[in-house]
Amino acid sequence: MSTTTTDGLPLHTHKHSLRTPINRLFVLIYCCAILALLYHHTLSLLHSATLTSFFITLTLLISDSILAFLNITTQAFRMKPIYRKEYPENLKRVLRKADFPALDVFICTADPYKEPPMNVVNTALSVMGYDYPTEKVSVYVSDDGGSALTLFAFMEAAKFARHWLPFCRENNIVERCPEAFFQMDSSRFSEAEEIKIMYQGMKVRVDNVIERGKVDSEYVTGEWETQAFSKWTDGFTRPDHPTVIQVLEDSSKDRDITDNVMPNLIYVSREKSRKSEHNFKAGALNVLIRVSAVMTNAPIVLTQDCDMYSNDPQTPSRVLCYLSDPKLRSKLGYVQFPQRFRGINKNDIYGCEHKCLFVINPEGMDGVSGPNYVGTGCFFNRRVFFGGPSQLLSPEIPELAPDNVVDKPIQSTEVLELAHSVAACNYENNTDWGWKIGVRYGSLVEDYFTGYRLQCEGWKSVFCNPARAAFYGDAPINLVDVLNQTKRWTIGLLEVAFSKYSPITFGIRSMGLLMGLSYAHYAFWPFWSIPITVYAFLPQLALLNGINIFPKVSEPWFLLYVFLFIGSYIKNCLDFVVEGGTFPKWWNDQRMWMVRALSSFLFGSIEYLLMSLGISTHGFNVTSKVLDEDQSKRYDQGIFEFGVASPMFVPLTSAAIVNLAAFAWGHVEAFKGSNGLEGMFLQMFIAGFGVVNCIPIYEAIISRSDKGRIPTKTTMVSLLLAFALYVVAYVTL
Repeated sequence: MSTTTTDGLPLHTHKHSLRTPINRLFVLIYCCAILALLYHHTLSLLHSATLTSFFITLTLLISDSILAFLNITTQAFRMKPIYRKEYPENLKRVLRKADFPALDVFICTADPYKEPPMNVVNTALSVMGYDYPTEKVSVYVSDDGGSALTLFAFMEAAKFARHWLPFCRENNIVERCPEAFFQMDSSRFSEAEEIKIMYQGMKVRVDNVIERGKVDSEYVTGEWETQAFSKWTDGFTRPDHPTVIQVLEDSSKDRDITDNVMPNLIYVSREKSRKSEHNFKAGALNVLIRVSAVMTNAPIVLTQDCDMYSNDPQTPSRVLCYLSDPKLRSKLGYVQFPQRFRGINKNDIYGCEHKCLFVINPEGMDGVSGPNYVGTGCFFNRRVFFGGPSQLLSPEIPELAPDNVVDKPIQSTEVLELAHSVAACNYENNTDWGWKIGVRYGSLVEDYFTGYRLQCEGWKSVFCNPARAAFYGDAPINLVDVLNQTKRWTIGLLEVAFSKYSPITFGIRSMGLLMGLSYAHYAFWPFWSIPITVYAFLPQLALLNGINIFPKVSEPWFLLYVFLFIGSYIKNCLDFVVEGGTFPKWWNDQRMWMVRALSSFLFGSIEYLLMSLGISTHGFNVTSKVLDEDQSKRYDQGIFEFGVASPMFVPLTSAAIVNLAAFAWGHVEAFKGSNGLEGMFLQMFIAGFGVVNCIPIYEAIISRSDKGRIPTKTTMVSLLLAFALYVVAYVTL
């Protein structure tokens, strides 16, 4: 299917996946098998002869019921997957460049030490270089850390951009992120060496300022810089400071070295106060929505993570292929691109590609109402933040309305005063911001929750996945950062799962069964920790105590377990490989699901429970984007990084110890013949499967001497926990 121009050329097309009938047949068969398993558990429970068998069967029934729910919700993504294609070369037949709508770009950063300003600068320069009318592009940088270091970096970036942008335009450069461009062979471009020297000089100056922790007077050379940095007084602190809005490039008067118009570049640090809620990234985005409305109010808004740079200058044109379609325009809320990452090692040992999350599942949702919002690489229709398609919610002042026309210069006194006013920390008091208007509050995963609420209001979305990646970002290269990030997701997802907006109730009523189940799958992700924790310990502890808890090989129910395991893994592997993955990457991806379940999902769920009881409060932890040389080397070699002590490693290491002990003990029992292998086979298989997946943990305990090995203290605590579990099992079983 396609939408065409007046002369019959398509703007975009889509086709349904050829695997859809197979997916639906598999779902039918697999659901029947799951029901059969639950029936088997129920019968066993009703005929339990002892308290021990009752306890074991009940635990397995609960675990398998959760697995059944998560498997069924997964299948919602497989019912209607579609693949889209855009034809930006045909856009000129329906829309002149002069008629392109304006574009506001939001880039959020929060800590110059965890998110190096040069990374943020590269992201900003890459989107400033879009093949788009430059006078219609405005880049807003939100600095939630309120750091003069970040402002200095962008002052330097503004100067460099006046050389970089015309260089890219004149040489038709596709790689418009300077850091990525200079990593390639650029010798064929005559000016490249000169531009590279300028870039390296900027980089040295910014790194010097970061290292010193302040902007020295040698870098403040003019009255304009002096006035800008004068706001950082002794009373200016990260959690308590006034609003800072600095226009670094003004398209109405600033020109590059070839006398072409520069895009707007605006630095924003919202007011912070210890007495006011700031709502983390969601609050920062809402400030940008309001400040940009006052200054430029572009009808299209792009949200970007600070480390997610543009890899294709044609990306906005691809978006216009959808936003220009009269069939879609009235209800199209946003166009989402997948997150892709550079720097991931050959086999992606930490499963950071998240191929299901960022590619496979969005394709499935796209065939229904569209993908979820993933926080970056998303082009919004500004109108989407102000109520459903058929019901506009007007903001408290007309200057913030999505259809307001800004007719004053962005540096006029009136505009700047209003921009400072709407960035105040108490501005949202007694308004609908964050609840009915803008990015939604109520969850640490503001992207997931906002996309979900928008689609519940009736907005549709589109998944755009071109052959050339639209954006590239950085992935964590050590296990602690990976797990801390997932722990934050866990808390945020559970906040949605147990709210009045729970996808399993509110979502299904608002969006229908398939979309509701799709969002429910994410909301209840953390529940993976329950069945995986059970299967990581219970069969093994039972085996160590000589108790068989699964059917024998000769029994018919044994085949059901085999089908459920093999069917699930083969189907998941095929989906992964068909979408361009490799078998080693898939293996590491499934291993990381078990790792996350036993660590970040488990600890995040506990933290959410404590928070709900008023015992603990959560904060927003920024994932570090700083690269350690030794860690990078080990990561490139495919070696797991356990060097930073973390309580999340304790259940992982304990599971590795228990599985190894059970697997070894099972072999001893089998050779002795005291307990038939036929009855122990499934338990030994699960323990052996656990051992294979825990190989990196054994290496980190036994054979490694580098800083990335598991700390001795963690190993000892894990041994004590494993022994305690064995004692408890011995006493109770």
